[in-house]
Amino acid sequence: MTLSADHISEKMNTELIKSLPVAIYTCDPDGTISYFNEAAAELWQQRPVIGQDLWCGAWKLFTPNGEPMALADSPMARTILGKKPVSGEEIIVERPDHTRANILPHPALLHDDEGRLVGAINMLVNITEQRKAEEALRETENRYRTEQEQKIRERSANLTTSEERYHKMIEEVQDYAIILLDRHGNILNWNKGAQQIKGYKESEILGKNFRIFYGEQDRLDKLPERLIGLAVANGKAAHEGWRMRKDGTRFWGSIVITALHDNDHNVIGFSKVTRDLTEKKLADDRMAAYAKDISFQNKQLESYAYIASHDLQEPLRKIRIFTDMLLKGPAEQAQTDKLLQKINSAAERMSDLIKDILSYSQVSQAELLFTQVDLNEVIASVRQDYELLLEERKVTFTTDKLPVIKGIPIQLRQLFANLISNSIKFSEKDPMITVSSEKMLTGDESKIPALKPRTEYVHICFTDNGIGFEAEYADRVFELFNRLNKEKTGTGIGLAICKKIAENHNGYISVSSTPGEGTTFDIYLPI
Repeated sequence: MTLSADHISEKMNTELIKSLPVAIYTCDPDGTISYFNEAAAELWQQRPVIGQDLWCGAWKLFTPNGEPMALADSPMARTILGKKPVSGEEIIVERPDHTRANILPHPALLHDDEGRLVGAINMLVNITEQRKAEEALRETENRYRTEQEQKIRERSANLTTSEERYHKMIEEVQDYAIILLDRHGNILNWNKGAQQIKGYKESEILGKNFRIFYGEQDRLDKLPERLIGLAVANGKAAHEGWRMRKDGTRFWGSIVITALHDNDHNVIGFSKVTRDLTEKKLADDRMAAYAKDISFQNKQLESYAYIASHDLQEPLRKIRIFTDMLLKGPAEQAQTDKLLQKINSAAERMSDLIKDILSYSQVSQAELLFTQVDLNEVIASVRQDYELLLEERKVTFTTDKLPVIKGIPIQLRQLFANLISNSIKFSEKDPMITVSSEKMLTGDESKIPALKPRTEYVHICFTDNGIGFEAEYADRVFELFNRLNKEKTGTGIGLAICKKIAENHNGYISVSSTPGEGTTFDIYLPI
């Protein structure tokens, strides 16, 4: 027997509900229980009679206050009878063994496709442990409050002396600036720590507003006022940032502003504690810069390894082919000279690549890699490396006049080399490769979310007549180790590297393709 899709879906849903660890049951429009899962039976510690028992399978129900509740007054019953979900109302379930559980029901009405009421489903969430934890917390809080009140009463006789000692202690603290502000942020007192950190004497600063410690931009942004507002709203506000000393130098301050209240809970002022964390901030910044350098160098090593194993292959291939041609036998001197010249040219190209790789691997900061790059020279260099392959495959190669941009030469060469190699690899007829470029109009960069606004970009189109692929795979071609055509050789990382190179240049690359007609890569690079 073949099951329908609806029947399979219904069976899967039933099995899913049956296996859930949460208690779930259903009733028909008359309130008769029509289904319950094992979690519900375990919660009730009994199994109601389906088609007979009403509203709920519990033995007894109670309100959160412990008053008995009729089954007809349960949230499930009120939901069906009132035709409106009643959720969020806690109940207490008593089991046959007289144990109780705090339950939070979530009843919901069920309708058929024509909108007719066919019953209701209820999920019972056991919150007993939560309520026990809350009760234990309340008891702890009450006990703590009682202990504190007792301590306060014991200390009340010596309050004046304690206050004097407290103020003396605050005044003598030197590692922290501890000051008192009125409701408007004006300074009312000043300790030695404040003088040491901020540079003002008490006579110079009392009565002035604490905005004086903030830089011009923070004052324009109304940061002091916002911190006061947060302290009023939340009781406390914390912040870290650069602050100003009397002599105009900056320090990295970690501050906590706490609202002070009277007996009627009205804000009467603020305490402000500041700690000078300049040394820690500078150390953290150094560590962040070091981590950034390490990350950059790791990426360099990855790119270095790929270049060393991939980009050197074509010059080496040319040397081996021309050397084999020489070893096969005597040839005319002119032909021999030509082959030796090509071998020498390929060797020089390998030498230049190795020098570029070494220079690339020795740079420790990303910005130092960027220089003016003539993309026409890059294309010409790649075509020279792929000279034999282009001749073997009878490639027709057409290119526009390309611009000069600021970029990383060896990476841009890698970008075009990978695209050319990809076009040749995925072509089943005489390959045709066309490279064109145009400067993007001002404002067009906003149409591509990955590009920075108000930045000049060049749009380079790299088009071939290869086998192409379905449009639905456009995003997948740039994924690492992903090859759409498993019959073709390759590592599956070439186009992933193209995407990474575009991102390294704050640019973007996308692809469009039609099966049997070819592929176009759209590359956007900042000028």
